[in-house]
Amino acid sequence: MVIKLLEGTQGIGVVLAETYQAAKSVIEAFRGLNANILVQEYIKEAGGSDIRCFVIGDRVVAAMKRQAVEGEFRSNLHRGGKAEKVKLTPEERLTAIRAAKIMGLKVAGVDLLRSNHGPVVMEVNSSPGLEGIEKATEVDVPSRVIEFLEKNSTKGTNRDRIQA
Repeated sequence: MVIKLLEGTQGIGVVLAETYQAAKSVIEAFRGLNANILVQEYIKEAGGSDIRCFVIGDRVVAAMKRQAVEGEFRSNLHRGGKAEKVKLTPEERLTAIRAAKIMGLKVAGVDLLRSNHGPVVMEVNSSPGLEGIEKATEVDVPSRVIEFLEKNSTKGTNRDRIQA
């Protein structure tokens, strides 16, 4: 299984526990530090790769496959992983859009794994980074976000919630 610190980022605080005893030890250590953790199934067939889908509204506007370096299971670019543009299956596209919607997000980075039983949501990011996905896909993601906001905002409906 994979054990993650919820406060972690860029692959820091992510541990692969290959045995029951290893998982127990890692969980005990994190709990001893009062850390918030998440335990996930390890998807071996993903082969150290994942797919980052950038969702805006009800569309995936860009998707990249990230591949971990040899001997590493974390595919984070900050850990040396490589990224390339990827074509999503209809099921992967729908899964990413549904995951963002379930989390109540209009803009999200949804990380998927390709498993033997279909796409698996690994993580939904409310503030996903842009550098890797823009470079890999050559999609101007910030412009897409701005276009979405301009199209979906209504003038005069927002007001300051802070009382002066």
